[in-house]
Amino acid sequence: MKYREMTKNYIFRKLECQLSKEQTAELCFKSVNTVTRWDNGQSIPPECRRLMRMVSGRELGISEAWQNFKLHYDKLELPNGVMVTPQQVVLATALLEIQSELELKTTSKVVKFARELAKIQRNN
Repeated sequence: MKYREMTKNYIFRKLECQLSKEQTAELCFKSVNTVTRWDNGQSIPPECRRLMRMVSGRELGISEAWQNFKLHYDKLELPNGVMVTPQQVVLATALLEIQSELELKTTSKVVKFARELAKIQRNN
């Protein structure tokens, strides 16, 4: 497909979600011809868009609790824009579970994240 012929749907499927026509067709239970029509400008059904985002890691789930969380390769982007590694998530969980006395600096960071999450929850 030539650059001038690229539609928003093609860019979404191929570049953002990194899915082939065949992968998209299988994922959405559609034919390759249907995916081709989407690439040519026909609208993609919302449920297929969501599946495509979820399988590519651009969306984590359908529950409101995961809204505004995103995966970026090997990191999780929190709603406040902070990128965390799996190790940081495990460390944070461990610190919460052991409930030890933490330094003021660490405690203030946790409170900061909690406030950000509360703001997001109020806005939804």
